[in-house]
Formats: sequence, C-alpha cells, structure tokens
Amino acid sequence: MKSIIVFCHLRWDFVYQRPQQLLSRLAQHYKITFVEEPVFHEGDSFLHSSSPAPNVTVYRPHTPVHAPGFHDDQIPLLQPLLADLIRGDDAPIVWFYTPMALPLLPPLHAGLVVYDCMDELSAFKNPPKQLLQRETALLKIADLVFTGGPSLYEAKRGRHDNAHCFPSSVDAAHFHQALDRGNAHPLHAGIPGPRLGYYGVIDERFDAPLLAALADAHPEWQLVMVGPVVKIDPASLPQRPNIHYFGQQSYDALPQFLAGWDVCLLPFALNESTRYISPTKVLEYMAAELPSVSTAIKDVEDPYSDIVWVAHSHEEFIGACEAALAMTPVLRAALNEKMRAVVDNTSWEATADAMRALLAGTPPSGKGAKLSQQDGTRVAAADAPANSAVVNPMRQASAAQRTGCLIVGAGPTGLSAAYHLGADTVLLERNATVGGWCRSIQDQGFTFDYAGHIMFSNDPYVLKLYDILLGDNQHWQMREAWVYSKQVFTRYPFQGALYGLPPAVIKECIVGAIESRYGLADKAESCATAGNEVDDCCADGTADVANSSASAMSTAAKGEDFEHFIYRVWGAGIARHFAIPYNKKLWTVPLKDMETSWLGGRVPLPDLDQIIEGALEPVAKPMGPNARFGYPKRGGFQALVSGFLPHIRGKIELNADAVCILPDEHTVVLADGRRLQYEQLISTMPLPELVRLIGNAAPPEVRRAAEGLKHISIRCVNIGIARTGVTDKHWIYYPEDSIFHRIFVQGNASPECNAPGGFGFTCEISYSPWKPLPLDGEALIERCIQDCIKVGMMREDDRVITANQVDMPYAYVVYDHARADNVATVRAWMEQHDIVLAGRYSEWEYYNSDHAFLAGKKAAERVEANRGDSAKTAES
Repeated sequence: MKSIIVFCHLRWDFVYQRPQQLLSRLAQHYKITFVEEPVFHEGDSFLHSSSPAPNVTVYRPHTPVHAPGFHDDQIPLLQPLLADLIRGDDAPIVWFYTPMALPLLPPLHAGLVVYDCMDELSAFKNPPKQLLQRETALLKIADLVFTGGPSLYEAKRGRHDNAHCFPSSVDAAHFHQALDRGNAHPLHAGIPGPRLGYYGVIDERFDAPLLAALADAHPEWQLVMVGPVVKIDPASLPQRPNIHYFGQQSYDALPQFLAGWDVCLLPFALNESTRYISPTKVLEYMAAELPSVSTAIKDVEDPYSDIVWVAHSHEEFIGACEAALAMTPVLRAALNEKMRAVVDNTSWEATADAMRALLAGTPPSGKGAKLSQQDGTRVAAADAPANSAVVNPMRQASAAQRTGCLIVGAGPTGLSAAYHLGADTVLLERNATVGGWCRSIQDQGFTFDYAGHIMFSNDPYVLKLYDILLGDNQHWQMREAWVYSKQVFTRYPFQGALYGLPPAVIKECIVGAIESRYGLADKAESCATAGNEVDDCCADGTADVANSSASAMSTAAKGEDFEHFIYRVWGAGIARHFAIPYNKKLWTVPLKDMETSWLGGRVPLPDLDQIIEGALEPVAKPMGPNARFGYPKRGGFQALVSGFLPHIRGKIELNADAVCILPDEHTVVLADGRRLQYEQLISTMPLPELVRLIGNAAPPEVRRAAEGLKHISIRCVNIGIARTGVTDKHWIYYPEDSIFHRIFVQGNASPECNAPGGFGFTCEISYSPWKPLPLDGEALIERCIQDCIKVGMMREDDRVITANQVDMPYAYVVYDHARADNVATVRAWMEQHDIVLAGRYSEWEYYNSDHAFLAGKKAAERVEANRGDSAKTAES
C-alpha cells in the first residue's frame, strides 16, 4: 500500500475538520503518516505515535527546542527522527498543509508533492515571516494543488497549472443525528430557549463585538459558544449572563449541541484573516436542518445566499437572527428542502474519491528533488547538541539585529529600565500593549486593572516620577481598607480595629496579644520600635513592607516559619480569627512552609494601647504607610505605565515573543524567527520562564533551582453592575468562606473607572498547584456573584452589565525555606552571562509597582556601570 506523509500545522486531536475528514477516508487506500508540529521536551528528541483511525498514524515530535511550529531551529532535529519513517522502496506522496515544513521534503524522496491549501495562513495572526517565501517555493515544486474554497482557488490558480477547488464538504449521516431534537447535549440543561449557537475555533477571525451586540440586543436569547479560544486573550471575549462558553467539545458531541439550538451562527469578523475562509460548519448546520445567520463571508454568500441569512452589519445580523427565529412552519419547510438538496449533492467521500483520482492520474514531476538553497528551503543536516538552545546551522550566519541592551518584558520594571537607558536599547513585549500585570482593560464602559494597583511610595524619586508620567491625570485620596468577618466590617488592619466584632472575639484577640507581648518580655526591649505603629498581618502587597525603615529591628527568629511567627507576634486570637485563615486563603500553601524575610525585616510587637483603643471605639481614620494613595483619573493603571512611552528613546517591539535565549551567543530568538543579539540583557520575566528559555545551556543545578521556585496565581473576576454608590471602600478582605480573598473596588479608585450608571469591582481568587481553582468559566463568575450577594457587596436584584475574567499565572512569589538559596544559585549564573535580573518575577522578590520602577532604574544603572567597566577593560 502506498504511503502519504502529511505535514500539518493542526493537531489531529484539535478541532475535527478538513485534514481529519479527508485523510481518514484516504486511509482506505493509503498508509497515512500524519506529522504534527513539534512540542517542547527537555532531554533527547523522540516521536510520540498514536493511531486515531484505521491505517492512520499520528507522530508528534518532542524536541528540546522552544521555537514554535516547523521553525528552522527544529529542522536539524526533525530530519533524523523522520528518517526512520521512510521505507527504502517507497516513493511516498508528501502532502503539505503548511509550507513551513517544506525543508523536511528532500530526504523523503517524494513521488508526488501535494499542497492542500485549506486557509490563507499568511493572513492569520502572527504568521511566520518565512511563510510566503516557503509557499512560493512549494507552489513551484508541487505536483498538485488543492484549495479549500472558491476564494482560495481564485487566489492560487494563477500560480499553479494543476490547481483544483475542493470546498468544504459534510458528513451528512453524522450531523443528521441532530434531527432528533430531544437528544440535546446535557450542557444545555438549565439554559432556556431560544438558543443561538456557534461551534468552531474562537480566534482573531471571531467577531467578539458582534457577539456582545447580539447578547445586549436580546438578553432573553441564550448564546452558546462551543470551541477552543486560541491566539487571543480569553479576557477580551464579551461576558454576559446570556453568553455561555463551553470550550472545545468532541466531534461526536456536535450533533447533540445542534439538536438543542434554534439558530446557528457564523459570527466571523470581516478582515484579512477571513477573506478566503470557507467554513465547514455551513454544510453541517444545513445537515442539521437549522437556519443559519452569517456575516458577509464570500464563500458563504456567493453559493448559499438563498439559504443562509447573510448580514453586512451588526444591525443586519441581529435582524437576521430575529427573522430566523420568527419563521413560519411553511417557510421553515421550504428552507429545509433547499438545505437537503445541497447536502445530498456533497460528501467527504466524494471529495476524497475525486482527490484520489487526481493522485492516480498525475505523473511525478521530480521537482521536489530539485529544491535549491535559494528557495530558502534546504537546511543542512547536523547533529543537534544536547541543548535546548539548538540553532539551525543555516541561520547561524544570518545577520542578527544588534543592540546594546535588550530588555525582555514591558511591565513596570522593563519600562522603567528603558526609560533610564538610551537609544541603543530594544524593549520586547509579547503582548499587544505594554504594562505587564499593570495593564487595564475596557469593557462596556468600565475600566478594570489586572488586579488592583495603586500609587503610593515613600521614595521622593518615585513620587516625582508619578508627576512626569501622569501630569495632572492623578487622583489622590485616603485609603478605605476594611475586613469583612463575623458578618461585620472592621477597619484594616484587623488587629488595630476590633470594634464591632462579637465581644468574645475581641476578648480572645486582646488576651492573645497580651500573652504574646509579655510571653516575650525578655525580648521586648530589643524589639521596641516606633511605638504607635500597628502593622499589617496579612502582607498581601497593601502594606509597604519593602519600604519599611531599615533601622527597625526584626522580631522574627532566624529560620522561623510564618505560622509560628503569626502566633508569637500577634497572639492566638488575632491569628485564629484573621491572620491564619486569611493568609492560608491567599498563599494556598501551608504557612509553616514559608519563612518571614518577605515581611520587610521588621514587624514590631503589637502596640497594646492601640489594639485596646481600637476595640473600645471605632477607628476614625485609615492606618498604615499607604493610608493616602493615588490612581490615574482616566485610563486605569494602564495610563501610568503607558506614560513611559513618550519618554523612551530606544525601540519598543510589541507582539514580540521570545522563545529561546542563547546566553553564550548573547542572542534572543523570537517566535517569528528573528534573532536579536545583545551586549547586555535585562530580564523581567519570571525566573522559571527565563531558565526554561535558556534550557540545557543552563547547568543542571540552575535548572533544578528554577524548578524549585514556587508562586501563586490570581484569577480576577471583574464585575460591573447597574447601580451607583455601592460602597465607599477601596479594599475589602475576606478571611472566611467566600471564594475570593479580597475585593478591589475599582469603581472607587477613580470615578472615571465606572460606566455611566454603573459600578465596577474585582474579586481576587488565588490558586496554585496545591489549591486549584474550584470552578472556571461561567461557573466561577456565577460563584463570585453569589458570594458577593452573601457578603453584602451585591443585592439579589442587581443587574450585571458585564462580567469578565483576567488571569495572572504569576502573581505572588512564595517565600518558602528554599527560596533564598534557589534564587542565589540562578542569579549567580545569570550574572556570569551578562543577564541582569530586575523586578518582582526576575528577582523573585515581593515588589509593589513603585519598587518595580526603582528596580528598573537600578537595572539601567547596572547596565551603564557594566558598560563603563567594559570600556576601562578595553582601554587597558
């Protein structure tokens, strides 16, 4: 049996579509070898194989290279792996879905070369820069070219004399299962009708604003979205009570979803990425005999405008959905007849048979054996070093862009570093906007930050920097931070404002503080500090512990764990009713596993007078070092970090994703294949990620140290409701059983953060491998809403205008007992390779945004000092 070797940019177990439909049928006549893009794996390269269908073998290469897809740096490793798949007496058909795999063709000794062009990949988000060049080369040597629709055929037919149009088809029998309307998917339970649905990939081709408009125009409609979210931020998708995201579902389950829908949607954006698409789901919707509404996609409108409602604006789309739902039985029967006529005249079997006839009737041209290096496709075979920083030898000599200082990460630290350096600097940011976790998003007139951020500092330089970056766009006010426990609000910090709690709780807290104080009487003198200061006992970034006085003496015993520290310093009562439950909820790890250096080197013994006074009467004013704080009037915290941009003299590159760092070559490789060579590198990325990009070039002890670093993640659920003046508070801490540990009241940070007539706030939920999120998606939002009602933040009758989620995979570093040694090991090695670590995640320290600004300044000064040292060395 003849072989077909397929190179595809899609995973076989991803959305079931054209490649799987065709190849599973061609497998009746050919041995199918399906090669996916490689995945990263530390260690030796290998092929993972599976057999998802008869006579189909899927190979997934695993390599120690971070470069994505069939990147040039992957080729030397893939060639020897694939050599074992070639039989000496076989001249296989080599079938490409992506031109990027073309360098793998020569050793395969292909009989025929086929290019099945199912999409215009160059129009998709972040395409490889070599893609168009590779496609030109592939079109020169291919024996057969198939296109996935009429638009693509018109675009490619002039570039190849043996091109054939094979539009999407349908497995009618599979989707006829949807005609049993009583067989709706269980996920529909509890979702009332009418239901309007879409399934497919949700990416840059998806018109998210259209979905929002549809949901807002008809809150009584339920919009069901089925499919994976890729290449876009899930937080950018509209969140409404009547929008339901169910993620990727199996191909077998799709008829069940269709059985529960009233109207099928094709809500594609009209842009370059959708110019040539020919959606497979159009015919699948027809096989289910459901009315469909589409945006003006050419390959839908031209052949099916008498069957599918086609809309040229959001208003038309909404109107078309209204018309589809209002169809009379007579109109519906006539539409069904038209749909049956189309479906009856097409099938994947017929398409596969027509392709097989062309394969049999096309003589090999032998062009595939004549690939030239000028085509940019031949890659010299080489033994790959046992190093994740594998570099394609053909790319070694290519001209890398050179810069004096390369900064990875345009968060507050990276922006500050670039601000303090000169023009010979390049700042890389993987996202489309600067700011890192200090970014802001806009949704339905509300502004939400990636978790709550504020401006406060004891450093005159930072205060002056605020003025430079924001000018008069500043709003300063007194902090209103509160704790909600025992069904009452008390001022924060908890131990200084016990008034209002149940008498038994107050008594327990005071007695515990007294016992703690006088149980340590022998140490009291040496631990005395500013007597009236009542410090933070939850340490979640609100208190300015990193700016605390260096002269204050620590009460922490060397090697003491955080749990013991809490009991010893604040006493059993405060520990039991706030400090222990809140910190367990926030940090997710056993508090005995944490040390105490992160508390800033000082936490004074409790001031008993102040604790007692705060128990006898209400505390009238905020306490703590950040009692007064600032925030941008307009634009959210994004306005502060974006304020750096006019002042940065170097180059800023957005959507620039570093995928590999070659420390010996002082080179960073980007996802698009470019290489940037630096004299010095400032990294602000998380230390484990930095070491991962360096890979085996870092010694084992450095990799082990990085793997030993712990952190927690934060999921923010942002909620905007249709009510004003919900609360006058800024932060509320929840030590008890709500799913969130804290609410940041975004709407009170600045009045400009709220939509007219609305009020916004953010529920913060910490999670980690030791305490995973208990819920996700819509279920997590609903749980937050219910808990907000339970704690009095919302009312039962509050209308939710918007609700969305923002995820922070790296939020707080965990100060476990091994942290200091692990960080020191990594830092020492980085310093030897001209890599400067800066900021919370690269220094693996407890930093607030003002400390991040100073960390960037310090890193810039370090770079300049290193340059001076190098110049002196050169002169000598």
